[in-house]
Amino acid sequence: MWRTGHISGGNASYVEELYEKYLEDPSEVPDQWRSYFDTLPMVEGAIAPDISHQTVRDHFLLLSKNQSRVTPVSPASISADYERKQVAVGELINGYRRRGHLKATLDPLGLTEKPQVPILELDYHKLSAADLDTTFQTGTLFFGNREASLRDIIHVLEQTYCDSVGAEYMHIEDQAEQLWVQQRMESARSNPSFSDGVKRRILDRLIAAEGLEKYLHTKYPGTKRFGLEGGESFIPCMAELIHRAGSAGVVETVIGMAHRGRINVLVNLMGKDPAELFDEFEGR
Repeated sequence: MWRTGHISGGNASYVEELYEKYLEDPSEVPDQWRSYFDTLPMVEGAIAPDISHQTVRDHFLLLSKNQSRVTPVSPASISADYERKQVAVGELINGYRRRGHLKATLDPLGLTEKPQVPILELDYHKLSAADLDTTFQTGTLFFGNREASLRDIIHVLEQTYCDSVGAEYMHIEDQAEQLWVQQRMESARSNPSFSDGVKRRILDRLIAAEGLEKYLHTKYPGTKRFGLEGGESFIPCMAELIHRAGSAGVVETVIGMAHRGRINVLVNLMGKDPAELFDEFEGR
């Protein structure tokens, strides 16, 4: 039974991964596993529930970065409650990274009601409004300062993950890729500063993409064309990727994509002659 059970050694890595997700956010695991983990007894002698490995790693990374600031203190001066809250702040930061996109402001008309996201609430982490002006170490958050008040930390997290840009990236298994996204979002608060030239280039691409879609819709109504309406930002995004790839020495680009938007890609990225495209629509 042990060798074939769901918690046997052969399934250990899978179960550990599920438990890690459960500790970060119980809603991320299937109901059956959540119920199973809920019934696990607390380890004898433990003074608090388990915390995720990610939180522990972040905490030790923080300690290693701040070794030069550590001074000998007597055990009596160490505040266990403060240390618990410091760990909780780390969990809150990871909560925003994992689930902040659910709270993002993606409806410009404000007609969609935002869902409640418990993992982003202070009381979920046993913090309160009384802690907002307490200074905590920012850990792995690309904040700019090693320490900040909880109020400022939350403000930065809200700007980065819950404003008009939502990003779901913590599922990326390659840690270097995950940190790449994380650093670029958090350091710019998801609001990068572009030069006027870059802004004009993006606008030109958007106008070209939208203009082609409107023309085809008007000129050839009812024709199957795999339109890109609503996703025109894909064109300037791809153009920027290709532009930067060329700057990095890439000499050939191969694009594999779904049907939707392929005509726009052919014309506005690959340089297909629009006149040739229109001839194809008219069967010439």
